[in-house]
Amino acid sequence: MTGHVIGLNLHFGGLQGNILSNSSLFSLGHLKRLNLSENDFRGSPISSKFGGFVSMTHLDLSYSNFNGPIPSEISHLSNLVSLNLAQPAVTLDSLSLNRIVENLTNLRELYLTKVDMSSVVPDSFKNLSSSLATLELSLCNLQGKFPESIFHRTNLQLVDLSNNYNLTGYFPKSNWSSPLEVLDLSLTRILVDWRHLTRNFKSLRDLSLRNCSFVGSYLAFLGNLTQIMRLDLSYNSFGGQIPWSFFLNLESLFELDLKDNNYVGQFPEVDSNSTSITSLYDFSKQQLVGPIPQHLTNLNLDGNQLNGTIPSWLCSLPSLEELDLTSNQLSGNIIEFQSRSLEGLHLSYNKLHGLIPRSIFELENLRALDLSSNNLSGTVEFEKFSKLRSLNHLNLSFNHLSLSFNHLTNNTWPQLSILDLSSCNISEFPYFLRASQNLDMLYLSHNRIQADIPKWLLDLGKDSLSYLDLSHNSLTGTVGQLRWKELQYLDLRNNSLQGELPIPSLSTSNFFISNNQFTGEMPPTICSLSSLQILDLSNNKLSGKIHQCIGNFSQSLFVLNLRNNKFHGVIPGTFYEGNVLRNLDLNGNQLEGSLPPSLLTCRELEVLDLGNNKIQDTFPNWLESLPKLQVLILRSNKFYGEIGIPETKFPFQKLRIMDLSYNQFSGLLPTKYFEHLTAMINSQEHELKYMGEGYYQDTVVVTIKGFEIEMVKIQTFFTTIDFSNNTFRGEISNVIGKLKSLKGLNFSHNELTGTIPPSFGDMCNLEWLDLSSNRLVGHIPEQLVNLTSLEKFNVSENRLVGPIPHGKQFDTFENDSYSGNVGLCGIPLAKTCGPHQSPPPSFQQDGDLEHKNGFDWKVVLGYASGVVIGISMGYLVLSNRTTDLLVKVVGIK
Repeated sequence: MTGHVIGLNLHFGGLQGNILSNSSLFSLGHLKRLNLSENDFRGSPISSKFGGFVSMTHLDLSYSNFNGPIPSEISHLSNLVSLNLAQPAVTLDSLSLNRIVENLTNLRELYLTKVDMSSVVPDSFKNLSSSLATLELSLCNLQGKFPESIFHRTNLQLVDLSNNYNLTGYFPKSNWSSPLEVLDLSLTRILVDWRHLTRNFKSLRDLSLRNCSFVGSYLAFLGNLTQIMRLDLSYNSFGGQIPWSFFLNLESLFELDLKDNNYVGQFPEVDSNSTSITSLYDFSKQQLVGPIPQHLTNLNLDGNQLNGTIPSWLCSLPSLEELDLTSNQLSGNIIEFQSRSLEGLHLSYNKLHGLIPRSIFELENLRALDLSSNNLSGTVEFEKFSKLRSLNHLNLSFNHLSLSFNHLTNNTWPQLSILDLSSCNISEFPYFLRASQNLDMLYLSHNRIQADIPKWLLDLGKDSLSYLDLSHNSLTGTVGQLRWKELQYLDLRNNSLQGELPIPSLSTSNFFISNNQFTGEMPPTICSLSSLQILDLSNNKLSGKIHQCIGNFSQSLFVLNLRNNKFHGVIPGTFYEGNVLRNLDLNGNQLEGSLPPSLLTCRELEVLDLGNNKIQDTFPNWLESLPKLQVLILRSNKFYGEIGIPETKFPFQKLRIMDLSYNQFSGLLPTKYFEHLTAMINSQEHELKYMGEGYYQDTVVVTIKGFEIEMVKIQTFFTTIDFSNNTFRGEISNVIGKLKSLKGLNFSHNELTGTIPPSFGDMCNLEWLDLSSNRLVGHIPEQLVNLTSLEKFNVSENRLVGPIPHGKQFDTFENDSYSGNVGLCGIPLAKTCGPHQSPPPSFQQDGDLEHKNGFDWKVVLGYASGVVIGISMGYLVLSNRTTDLLVKVVGIK
């Protein structure tokens, strides 16, 4: 009524709607404090009217869904002591920032986290108020050099510049002292010099240097940080052994994060010879390292390479609340925990074995327990966890445990949100979960559940469940209507489910339902799933046409896998500009017609597999301009005609797998294409990585050494060309010898003439070569003896003559490699060579046999024959989480 209001606090007040310039709020001219944080103003601009509160000392508009630029009128609030505008979707330009810096001379607190300042010159901050105590600029897209003078401020207590990836600068090296207590430079490019940091910031209590750039010895003078309470040095790949003597002598330290630093070695142990029972000794260095850190509450050593056992002193720390030793190489038993303060225990991805210790079932404060991916064993009665009433996250997956739910009928974990019991030898659905209405994630994959999906499970967490994995069981029956409203990830792979295809909620982004027995057509309601990123319906019995609406997913769909069903008709031609599709797999259906030109809009496409259909078209050379295409499979269709010459300057630059076999292609081999297959000429990939790793494991069927192999994971350096079973004619060009990264080459069952190029001996990574059933003449080039990785060699049914080379891998090939060539002689054939036809000697010394690119068949085979051995050792790898084979032998060609 009077307008004489000096303070208004509506923080988290549930406000919704726009704030217009005529709002009565702006008539409160006496306001000194205004807090509108954490409301929803629905993208309203920050009104210039906020600059009219001339008496304002504290203004907080943070995280209230404002949008657009921060008005320069904010600089009119010359009495401001605290300004908080932190939130995304808000921008600040150099002009407005300069005015704020110039006019707000009393400012002590400035919070601009997540405000987009990509156009701001960081040097502007050097003129901020000399009274400044707090500066938060995290996630602001700042770039350029940050002024070092900021760190000289006599009143500055907190600086957070984290997550500005292009922000550079360094600490001043002069002798000075700062009152700074909190410093976060994580994920910036500001150079950190430990010597000067620890000398000048003796008041630091909280230091975060996650993924930073260091100068000099990173732990020099660490002991000077005597007041430090929280220290985060994660993601820096320091290597070596953990300098325990530095950390354990920081008496005030209670949080230590050394995650992902590649540290090696073992924990120090209690020194039995010390007069103090609190001393720890490093036996590898034969030195005392310091006292047991009695005040430590949080210790994170995730993602290192520590070995040995978990020490007893670590399990006895009286204040320890969070312990994370995930992804190390720790072994032995998990010892009993003496402390009852633990709230989070993470020991997954180690080599721990034995039983789960009894003390874990007594940790009543435990909120998160993750023991997954170890070698733990024994039968666990699930009711033993009943004392852990605060349990929110439980993961026992991928051990050798057997879980029993006997005598357990009620859910005694009201806070349970994440439950992972994958590969726990479970034979029934955990009935106690029926009351878990707050469950967010449920994993029951890789078990022995042989039953229909119960009705109570379909009602479980209708308003909360976001992630459900029931894959790799023996589930039967139909699924019925799915009722989960917030579901984002649904995995029903590898079961025996039947009936019509179930359709999940509109929120679903990942839908895996492959390797079941679903029938019928794809329901049109699937078109409403506008959030889909992965749709995998492969290996079912679905029929009908593929809906044109599939193209409507263009803005979100990354993977569309309809492999091995009974779909017919044409491929939808509705792929729109700007789509993000990276894997399109339609192999093994009954599709016909020609390829839709709209595939050319799929600029992110990496895998295109259209094999084993009835597509009738000429070679789609217009696909050569797709910049990321790595796998092109057109196998077993009705493609016809000549391939011709490229239409672009650099065709198929990243192509690594090209299978055109079993078609009706004719004409000469496409030599001009071979000249530009960059990824096969000189691959830069040498590490063992897989396509789609961490996102979606691409799958492909290729012919390797005469076997059809399903590669459940595609190695990023696997390369092969298969043009077999067509009617290509003419000679094989020497150009193919440039493909030095090639693992396999199959030109069999064509009408090729001329000789085998000697340049084939330059393909040093070649593991199989099939030129059989052609009209090749002349000798087998002796240069092929250079191919020390060659495991499968077939030149049968040609017109070759002369002696067969001998030595190295050629001593392992049998008669069937050469049959049908009446002019060949020498081992292994019964026909010996005449005096002028002696087999050419090997011209490479035994010491040169080491194969250094990818696979070493000398080690695998010892130069003995064995196709199956070669396949199993070369491309059969075991998963980190399961013992599922990553390849399957499908058939023999």
